[in-house]
Amino acid sequence: MKELRKQAAARQRRIIMNNDGNEVVYRCEQVTDQEAMVEEILRHHTSPLQGSQVDTIFYCDWSSGFGLFTHQSNIAEVFTTREGIFEHNLTADLIASGTDPLEIMVDYCHQSGIEIFWSMRMNDVHDGQVQDGELYYPQLFPQFKNGHPEYLFGSQGQRLPGVGESRAWSAVDYGQDEVRERAFAIIEDVCRRYQIDGIELDFFRHCLFFKEVAYGEPLTQKHLDKMTEFVQRVRGMADEVGASRQRPILIAVRVPDSLGYCSAVGLDLETWLAQDLLDLLIPSGYFQLNPWNYSVELGHSYGVQVYPCLSESRVQGRPDAEWQDDIRNQTESMRARAANIWNSGADGVYLFNYHHIFKPTASIWRELGDPETLQPLEKVYHVTVRGDRAVRSYLRDGEEFINVPTLSPDHPIELTAGEAAETTLACGEDVEDATEKGLKPGLRLRVCVEGLDKASHLHVSLNGQPQGDGTLADEWLEFAAAPTQLQRGDNDMAFQLAPDAGQPVTIKDLQLWVTHD
Repeated sequence: MKELRKQAAARQRRIIMNNDGNEVVYRCEQVTDQEAMVEEILRHHTSPLQGSQVDTIFYCDWSSGFGLFTHQSNIAEVFTTREGIFEHNLTADLIASGTDPLEIMVDYCHQSGIEIFWSMRMNDVHDGQVQDGELYYPQLFPQFKNGHPEYLFGSQGQRLPGVGESRAWSAVDYGQDEVRERAFAIIEDVCRRYQIDGIELDFFRHCLFFKEVAYGEPLTQKHLDKMTEFVQRVRGMADEVGASRQRPILIAVRVPDSLGYCSAVGLDLETWLAQDLLDLLIPSGYFQLNPWNYSVELGHSYGVQVYPCLSESRVQGRPDAEWQDDIRNQTESMRARAANIWNSGADGVYLFNYHHIFKPTASIWRELGDPETLQPLEKVYHVTVRGDRAVRSYLRDGEEFINVPTLSPDHPIELTAGEAAETTLACGEDVEDATEKGLKPGLRLRVCVEGLDKASHLHVSLNGQPQGDGTLADEWLEFAAAPTQLQRGDNDMAFQLAPDAGQPVTIKDLQLWVTHD
């Protein structure tokens, strides 16, 4: 079984697409024939992916509030409500017709040569949103929680001192035996009844596991051991089921990209790797703590495939823009982020919930999974895409684990006259290789500044090379950088405000646009 696992884990996964299953409960037209319902579900996020670079789908069939799903579970609660915004929910009709969304996805993927994982959000707290003292979406709050308030982190709407997540009160405490038992039973039920290729334990949505952390108290080794025993049990069960059908069930985990942060919230990731409990490692999510090569080297040192996670940016790029419209959530930025992943030596690219922004017909599903396809395409690189705000959502003082630069509109650099500052820009471009292939790289360096009244007052250097006087317009200072100045990997950016500058300057953002003629 171990050898079969290794063989299955080593397959090509250019792009892993995480689908949160919302088409079933939000988006579908009200059709009644089973064949029509199946087609209706698949057309939103799945069937148009034919011919794309998506080799694997991680399907999260709702998984809200710890234990609400749209598959016909023998253990968990089935989400069949049609109240309010869920009026289009097709779950009950599908089950009545003899199928369910998870079975539909498994059948379709196997028929299409796509690998299919079932994804379980280990402690989703979307159900904890409170407005005017009432649950904003009471339909999402499971009966399990209603019946066992003693398993929750807090009482309704309570703000907890150790975490920034306002909905953390509704998280279940994995320190309780009954919580871990229920989570295991839900996972086992799926593994035994559905022909999935693997399961994802999504420890990032949301990263809340032990009540003590939510109250600012440190964890002990006993806490970590409880979660390790849980993962050991899942591994043993998955291998048992895999042996019975002579086809392995792989295990992926999505976790923060830092051993220290993981340990602080109760996840002994390195022990899991050392004990051969995992097959795929999915690092990062709402925030990135280390360069991608940190996770790649960690996973590969234990023979585990690594697929860094790209999730949407919540950095506010400009005051009048919704976060979905920010350049960080546009195609050019996605290409740059994927190029950085490939440059780290990762095994592929994982996209979390990007069907909310990019439809399955969008170009990214046919570009991001191949560095050769990406090379000649226009890209825009940022110092950071995720920012640092969410790092404290699940751990007080979580910023202590940040080892990447954080320059963004949410975390600007302040300079007074005569002051200097530096940052690092990761860039996956290989200018020399592109030139040898006949491409003509072009670079456009843009610095977003506030308070700069004269372009010559801010001196900018790229890898020690002064950029001269830029062009200043609408708070953007722009330079045409020489392609030979760019390095593949980390690039040093330096800023110096002239001594005669009349007022302080705020550097709010940096963009590097790369084009190829």
